[in-house]
Amino acid sequence: MNRNSYEVRTMTEERKLGLWEKYLTLWVALCIICGILLGRVFPQISQILAEFEIAQVSLPIAICLFFMIYPIMVQIDFQEVKKAARSPKPVALTLFMNWAVKPFTMAFFAWFFLSVVFGQFLTPDQIQQYRAGMILLGVAPCTAMVLMWSYLARGNVAHTLVMTAINSLSMVVLYAPLATFLLGISGIVVPWATIALTVTIYIVTPLIAGYYTRKLAIERKGLEWFQRRLVPPLGKVAIAALLITLVVLFSYQGHLLLAIPAIIGMITLGIFTNILIIFAIPYVIAKKIHLGYEDAAPVAIIAGSNHFEVAVAVAITLFGVKSGAALATVVGVLTEVPLMLFLVWLCKRTKGYFDQP
Repeated sequence: MNRNSYEVRTMTEERKLGLWEKYLTLWVALCIICGILLGRVFPQISQILAEFEIAQVSLPIAICLFFMIYPIMVQIDFQEVKKAARSPKPVALTLFMNWAVKPFTMAFFAWFFLSVVFGQFLTPDQIQQYRAGMILLGVAPCTAMVLMWSYLARGNVAHTLVMTAINSLSMVVLYAPLATFLLGISGIVVPWATIALTVTIYIVTPLIAGYYTRKLAIERKGLEWFQRRLVPPLGKVAIAALLITLVVLFSYQGHLLLAIPAIIGMITLGIFTNILIIFAIPYVIAKKIHLGYEDAAPVAIIAGSNHFEVAVAVAITLFGVKSGAALATVVGVLTEVPLMLFLVWLCKRTKGYFDQP
């Protein structure tokens, strides 16, 4: 058996659902509840966590995200990354959805739900503030967390890495002008420190660590040992890091769900609708342009995801930490993981759609 056929077979074996993945929805729900209860019992925990922030990036969450992404980077064959970089269709579709479609649909749904559907329950100032926060969220494309979602959806993780990197670079150029246009506010400052720090922590560092871990493990122990002895426990580390992230995240901000549930629901409904629509459009287009499921799933997931760290940083800079805009971006943080896990489930349920002629 040659190296390629062996690797395909073993990767298929290892990516079968284990106990953690099979009941992931249950573990996620339990961790969300644990996080909210922890924040209620020890309310000072949010103040303690807030002290460990650099450029609006929570270091405890950043550490958890590193251990979520690193095990996935280890499993990437970097020859596949080179191939993915030469495939223009998924990259072009991703850029089109993230910059030509999603910001405008988010602006529309922010107006529709907050001004039309729930307008009678909100003041004009609340509407303006929450809309601004939702727009800032819609203009910020995916974070590296999509590597986890792509992995869980059985997508092409190498392609996800390439598309995430390109999104991060394009955000440096396009975020400020597009946010300025949609908000009608001049002088929006790009949060360079936040973008640089998140890219370093979520992409560059785990990428380098994963590359050398894979390289040295295969050189010293062989591919079979790598696949059978190293990959499975690292997969459990990634899931554990995801669950710990949820506990930290909801202990930090989960009190909002209990304090103002109605407003949180209003904002969430607009965000969820936009994510679902933006997920569906490239998913259908991917089928029309003859992309396989392994590329279509991450394209759609990336389109639906948001870079909430950047959105939070800009909202706080423009409107203040206690503003409605900042609150709306925090709602994006709270809803990101549950909504993306729903899209992962949706991808796997509709995988057969791409098997049809």
